[in-house]
Amino acid sequence: MLFFCPSCGNILIIEEDTSSHRLSCNTCPYVSKIKRKISTKTFPRLKEVDQVLGGVAAWENVDSTDAECPVCSHKRAYFMQMQTRSADEPMTTFYKCCNHLCGHNWRD
Repeated sequence: MLFFCPSCGNILIIEEDTSSHRLSCNTCPYVSKIKRKISTKTFPRLKEVDQVLGGVAAWENVDSTDAECPVCSHKRAYFMQMQTRSADEPMTTFYKCCNHLCGHNWRD
């Protein structure tokens, strides 16, 4: 939400006053105290790692290795490697805990 100066039409900036915040214009002497909350923060829901990698089907025919799960400390994990960056960067290794009660995903 943008606010514009009623005198000159330039965009108003938010400044901290000694007791509160205020809207002020850089071009003219217009100043207005903020009397109510004018914005809210909303954070998008992030996709789970499993959805990005292709879902349950992507983990059907993968190998397992000795890797400790950071959640349940199980000693084995399924793994797959994917090229997620440019070709001159190393591949990213994705892990999924072999403990079916845990199933935690992480990457290296």
